[in-house]
Amino acid sequence: MWIDSHCHLDAAAFDADRDAVVARARAAGVTQIVIPAVDRDGFDRVRSLAHRHGFGYALGIHPLFVENAADADLRGLHDALSACRDDPRLVAIGEIGLDHFVPGLDHARQERFYAAQLRLAREFELPAILHVRRSADTLLKHLRATPVRGGIAHAFNGSLQQALAFVALGFKLGFGGAMTFDRALQIRRLAVALPLDAIVLETDAPDIPPHWLYRTAAQRAAGASSRNEPAELPRIAQTLVELRGIAPAELARATSANVLTALPRLAALG
Repeated sequence: MWIDSHCHLDAAAFDADRDAVVARARAAGVTQIVIPAVDRDGFDRVRSLAHRHGFGYALGIHPLFVENAADADLRGLHDALSACRDDPRLVAIGEIGLDHFVPGLDHARQERFYAAQLRLAREFELPAILHVRRSADTLLKHLRATPVRGGIAHAFNGSLQQALAFVALGFKLGFGGAMTFDRALQIRRLAVALPLDAIVLETDAPDIPPHWLYRTAAQRAAGASSRNEPAELPRIAQTLVELRGIAPAELARATSANVLTALPRLAALG
């Protein structure tokens, strides 16, 4: 059994063939998927998809969407969490966090939304799914000030010291398509150095395609697709199998157990 701990199944890129995408994932052995929201408009969408397909979902406001979010959207998130409090498929607050990579963003506004959403995670006793892009130290600072019930640091690409700091706070670290590139030396070093019980697998589909799906900007402009999808997870996992020298079945068991530890409600979904 494989679990895709982070897939934006609600994305417009899947509108034409979403059911087929799910069918391919299941045929590939991906038995569970977590669908995080990115903005208030997506809350109903991810919940509906999770119920339709038997998956888990998370509600939150992504740091790249904070720029266009209204302050009232935080109240909207609180209301949505209240309404879904007893929904077993609501497994986390997310995708929340900080992005210090994209230029021109308002870091102070991102921090305010992040801190507010950590408080909601505490209020509703839910783990958090974190967006971490050149922002690990600031994320950790807020987590120490507002501890939550662990969760997942998605698409992690920080230092080993930062990784272990997240682990110490109860977080697992997400690895996906970026790990499949030979030049991703830091991510590959982390994938080997971290204890196996700290690692979860993800696709971030339709984003972060593995190397066999990667297309240059020119190729994409010419119409070539680089869409990632959850059925790619076992092949992505093969990179970790080779890096760590373990059997695929052992990796599947370990990483799936790690997701269920990070997101305990998911375990009840079967």
